[in-house]
Amino acid sequence: MFDILNQYGVSDVHLKNDPTSGLQAVIAIHDTTLGPAVGGCRLIRYTNQEDALIDAARLARGMTYKAALAGLPAGGGKAVILSPPEPFERAALFRSFGDFIDSLNGRYVTALDSGTNLDDMDIVASRTRHVSSSTLLGDCSLPTARGIFSGIQVVYGQQMGHGNLQGARVAIQGLGHVGMNLARLLHQAGAQLIVSDIDTTRADQARERFNAQVVPPEHIYAQPCDIFAPCGLGGVINETTIDLLRCPIIAGAANNQLADESLAEVLQDRGMLYIPDFAINAGGLIYALMKYRNADDTEIEQRLSQIPTTITALLHHASRNRTSPWHSALKMAEAKLQGAGKIPVSPAADAPTNSVLAMAQ
Repeated sequence: MFDILNQYGVSDVHLKNDPTSGLQAVIAIHDTTLGPAVGGCRLIRYTNQEDALIDAARLARGMTYKAALAGLPAGGGKAVILSPPEPFERAALFRSFGDFIDSLNGRYVTALDSGTNLDDMDIVASRTRHVSSSTLLGDCSLPTARGIFSGIQVVYGQQMGHGNLQGARVAIQGLGHVGMNLARLLHQAGAQLIVSDIDTTRADQARERFNAQVVPPEHIYAQPCDIFAPCGLGGVINETTIDLLRCPIIAGAANNQLADESLAEVLQDRGMLYIPDFAINAGGLIYALMKYRNADDTEIEQRLSQIPTTITALLHHASRNRTSPWHSALKMAEAKLQGAGKIPVSPAADAPTNSVLAMAQ
């Protein structure tokens, strides 16, 4: 366990086992230099408990970098709930999860993520105030999609000399709330869409609404396109799929898109411009955190408008230092953490001493 925490520089991990509700949850807190650890809660099936811990640790680290790059007063954390066997009482599960979060006294603030919805967050909010997604606060999928869209315009503009997406071919993998909103924005901008989703109903909706070409999920990687936008779960770019890609730009919503971070250099060597997820998909975090802090719409819009500025700075940093956007994004985030008094732990470095809190009944 400690090897995993050291690998990702995680500060502490909290575990909860509640046999009554069926809750088995992991909360990983990566860093709180800039503020409380903020990150979504996933409810998915994991092959084993170690996979759940690795997922939480990687995602928590990404949230630290995402918040730092976006200039937000927050650190990085993530919660994962191991989906219990069916049937289970969902309300009881999330009441227990809310109590778990509340026991951390604001050190971690949760939000939506894969497998959870606003109704779940409303139940959590009935047990703790440390939640940044709810029906009252609103859905953060559109701000996420807007941020990605504006970032894509910047990246495409650098490659093509203009940010006009009319006629650009974009392959979208995953049509959840963010992926579907991104498809709508790209369609309105005149892009030609190629889409895939394991849910054929969603794929059919994209075909009808946006005149999208639908392909089977296993075929999306090999589609000739200008931009490949992974918008589902992470780890989709691996040693097998990387050889299938036929695109100059990779920019999407999914967290931890690279199965192995060394693939960032492979993409760079092959002339593919990979924009790290924690740089381009910060819109949801910005919206959720600012709503949680009672910011007004003007401040939220101002912060969202900084995403293309961040992407521009990232591309300039990478070009100036002759490195990949992945490493430039890490360096830029770490510089902000250093400026706040934190000596960060990069993925390849040793991490500080970690503390693991024992499983609580």
